[in-house]
Amino acid sequence: MTDIIVGVVALAVVLLFFLYQNLKTKRYKLPPGPTALPVIGNLHQLQKLNPQRFFYGWARKYGPILSYKIGSRTMVVISSAELTKELLKMQDVNFTDRPQHRSHEVISYGRRDMVLSHYTPYYREIRKMAMNHLFSPTRVATFKHVREEEVTRMMVKINKAAEKSEAVDVSELMMTLGNSVVCRQAFGKKYNEDGEEMKRFIKIVYGIQNVLGKIYFSDIFPFTGYVLDDLTGLTAYMNECFERQDTYLQEIIDETLDPNRVKPETESMIDLLMDIYKDQPLASDFTIENVKAVILDIITGGTETAAAGVVWGMTYLMKYPKVMKKAQAEVREYMRERGLTFVTEDDIKNLPYFRALVKETLRIEPVIPLLIPRSCIQDTKIAGYDIPAGTTVNVNVWAVSRDEKEWGHDADEFRPERFLEKDVDFKGTDYEFIPFGSGRRMCPGMRLGAAMLEVPYANLLLNFDFKLANGMKSEDINMDVMTGFAMHKSQHHMLVPQKVWK
Repeated sequence: MTDIIVGVVALAVVLLFFLYQNLKTKRYKLPPGPTALPVIGNLHQLQKLNPQRFFYGWARKYGPILSYKIGSRTMVVISSAELTKELLKMQDVNFTDRPQHRSHEVISYGRRDMVLSHYTPYYREIRKMAMNHLFSPTRVATFKHVREEEVTRMMVKINKAAEKSEAVDVSELMMTLGNSVVCRQAFGKKYNEDGEEMKRFIKIVYGIQNVLGKIYFSDIFPFTGYVLDDLTGLTAYMNECFERQDTYLQEIIDETLDPNRVKPETESMIDLLMDIYKDQPLASDFTIENVKAVILDIITGGTETAAAGVVWGMTYLMKYPKVMKKAQAEVREYMRERGLTFVTEDDIKNLPYFRALVKETLRIEPVIPLLIPRSCIQDTKIAGYDIPAGTTVNVNVWAVSRDEKEWGHDADEFRPERFLEKDVDFKGTDYEFIPFGSGRRMCPGMRLGAAMLEVPYANLLLNFDFKLANGMKSEDINMDVMTGFAMHKSQHHMLVPQKVWK
């Protein structure tokens, strides 16, 4: 009898909770959206595959600003350049916070990093430090030789495959390149690409990305606590990935503190962060956990833009061979005239069509198609609709990049010429094109990300012609994405290279 009474009381509490939520919601004129079910909201309608396209479909039905529910949480998605400007420029200060998310809290050491940190004095300090030191033009240029050396190594591997007419896994090559560059820039460590330490590092990176991209029951149904996360194994997996990550970072820090350590020829980012830890120049305490959290941003962000960006670029070039030939012709003619055999970062500025190609690649498949969500700090309005405090807001950059008001009726076409016709850049002030975000939460590593993308991309075009592996045709290419913070192709991109440049 007691169990029955407890069950009835628990059910009544749950029903009263959702009744309260519904009554509270009715005070607001929320953006339009699909009808939500009790308790779960619209959870049953969401799709894991290609979420950027799924929300684009909803935007075409409900409009450029829409709302839906996940459990008790109100979510808003913005899909037009005009409203993106309203959010990220006119009301940026009101949308600078991050929503609650259990794995974000755990993986980032209590949000001590830059990407997931709440908007606090600490965040503003650490971001300023990063912009002035970690990602300054001078610092990015310091590692120029590292990026170019690693790209040269990748070209050698592709050349060996070309000599044997073997296919190469462009996705795998680019991830390996990104990981190698990040390890040298962040830690001053040069791993054997096929060695156990690199395999360990890659496993850690994949684990972090996987955990950060998951939905946790405790975030959707906070009244259940962590029970459902525990029962489904989400908690155990998250903790396992965190322990693996933390052990590795602690080893790196211990090695950095070793007085007998041989320092790399170029000061690594961990060295700079450890100097901040020792000197404590910030108003906020900068602990070992802070060092780990910030270096985590460099690890996860550093491998994404180059790897996913180049893979998507080569994917579209196989679907648009005329664009490929035009880009190759420009790069090869420029290099031939100068008697050069390797495209450096300094050469990129002299290749206008290639730079337009890079922009078009980031426009048509932005690496982070759904910007990292923001949380509304206080009640406000956008486009005449109420946005209550605590609402989670996503900008669907993938949809914004297809806004016909800004890009015309050919927005779905891969056409680099549009950036020769229109003076638009990705520095955060042209709101129809923000692959690195905008405003107070814009990616601080934009310069580094762009540099890591351009050199391998240009040298692939210089050195090789390509054809699809296994007799595949361009129309057969799978364009699905893997879910996560950054969205890579779900199927690795296999190409057969043919050496053309000597």
